[in-house]
Amino acid sequence: MGLGFSKELPAKTSELLRRAQQGDQEARTQVIRDFSPFIVNTASHSAGRFLRAGNDDEISVALMAFDEAISSYREDKGSFATFAGTVIKRRLIDYYRQQGRRPIEVPFSTWESSPSEGGTNTLDLVWHDASRRVWEWHQDEENRRSEIIEYGNVLQRYGLSWDQLVKNTPKHQDSRRRAIQIGRIIAANDEYRDHLLEKSELPLSKLVAEQGLSRKILERHRKYIAAVALLLSYDFPYLREYLSAK
Repeated sequence: MGLGFSKELPAKTSELLRRAQQGDQEARTQVIRDFSPFIVNTASHSAGRFLRAGNDDEISVALMAFDEAISSYREDKGSFATFAGTVIKRRLIDYYRQQGRRPIEVPFSTWESSPSEGGTNTLDLVWHDASRRVWEWHQDEENRRSEIIEYGNVLQRYGLSWDQLVKNTPKHQDSRRRAIQIGRIIAANDEYRDHLLEKSELPLSKLVAEQGLSRKILERHRKYIAAVALLLSYDFPYLREYLSAK
């Protein structure tokens, strides 16, 4: 029976999991690195608080549980992510039960190879890297949340809102791309951008006369175009990534 990874995971990850189960330590290390945000999120949900790699013992428990999940996963156990999440939660329940009976220290020494082994344990290899990746990932999430709040404030200052932006987003991909392109034109032109920022309206006449744009299109998608131009006119690097994907 095959492992069945390809149905739910990217080809690269599926191949890494297969190799890891066959004893490839580099592949196992890469899988743990790639899933480090998932591991920390799962552990944090179980703990009911945000956990930090290197500070909270639950992270080490979760990492060891995930390593166990890589070895024991089979196709008939459902999706890999669901299975790994279940293993992590069960191991954390065991950890909390033991902690409730007596003080417990998670055996960080199990992350290290003994001198006789002549090598470095897989989990030890990824510890510092996973800590850095998870910290960066959470920082990015915090920055995105901050930008969403601030962008909402900007929209409000110009008589717009998130609800209006959602309702007025062009349904067709070509129309959406065209509207984004117009928003870029406005943000890149000092005169057009200043007109929008000062008067809270699009410089329709100039866009029609100087850019040859259709007034009908401008009127139809004016709120969405204005929202895009405002996004590009302010310092919102994380939210701009969404425009790059359009």
